[in-house]
Amino acid sequence: MSDLVRRFVLEGHPIRGHAVRLSGAWNGLREHQDYPPAVQQLLGEAMAAVVLLAATLKFDGVLTLQLQGKGLVSLLVAQCTHDFKVRGMARHDPLGGEAGFRSLAGEGQIVVTVEATDRASSYQGVVPITGNSLAESLEAYFRQSEQLPTRVLLAANARVVAGMLVQRVPGVGGTQVQVDDTALAAAWGKADDAMSGLSRTQILEDDVEQRLVNMFGVDEVRVFSGHEVTFECRCSRERVANVLRSLGVDEVRSVIAEQGACTVTCEFCQKPYKFDAIDVEHLFDEAAPRGSNTIN
Repeated sequence: MSDLVRRFVLEGHPIRGHAVRLSGAWNGLREHQDYPPAVQQLLGEAMAAVVLLAATLKFDGVLTLQLQGKGLVSLLVAQCTHDFKVRGMARHDPLGGEAGFRSLAGEGQIVVTVEATDRASSYQGVVPITGNSLAESLEAYFRQSEQLPTRVLLAANARVVAGMLVQRVPGVGGTQVQVDDTALAAAWGKADDAMSGLSRTQILEDDVEQRLVNMFGVDEVRVFSGHEVTFECRCSRERVANVLRSLGVDEVRSVIAEQGACTVTCEFCQKPYKFDAIDVEHLFDEAAPRGSNTIN
């Protein structure tokens, strides 16, 4: 299966990591979207990143990664639920050609928000956009918010997105054995070097487990089965219908009279929902249950 996030640990050392690779979910997310290649790549990297962030936490709710900058991309939002359902979107100015991370992001901040059903588990962290990649900004986020040495690698193209995150976590290891500072430093140095030597092309390959074995050795890394990741937007025709009901019959009829149909597009996935004159009359005639009046 290609749409998975998998956890791994280095045996005997407080070093853990997660690896993600998405193809079906990535294609589903972009079904109704048309981004320039540079924006598409940044959004893909953000989708890999938000899954990796969610995988490091225990929560019940939604984790949101937002990039709020003054560059060509004014807003980028990637979301992942505790059961790994993802969606994302980006707003951007016209691009005249190739654009790097700093041109896209500009000056601004990265906001990580956990909206948990248990309010005590809710959280928000804010860090400045730093470095020359989203991965470098996330490494700064971990240093500042969690004070954990962390390496992040993200990659995306039109077909697939992938990412890997490695952390040194006190008290976390494959066999929970005690190691001295010298051994720990050596183990972290090996992990750091392995991440530095991994290219974007390699991170996009299918065989995550074999890649990890090549990086760390068959006797040193343990890879777990992982969780499936799926694309799922919270919009629906019924939620759009509730929005139209909230506008009132006269307002919606005026749109029908002017345009021949009323089309509402989800801000997140860009899926259009079209209601013609017959749909609208049925909408206001039926005794439909009232629900949420937003589609976000």
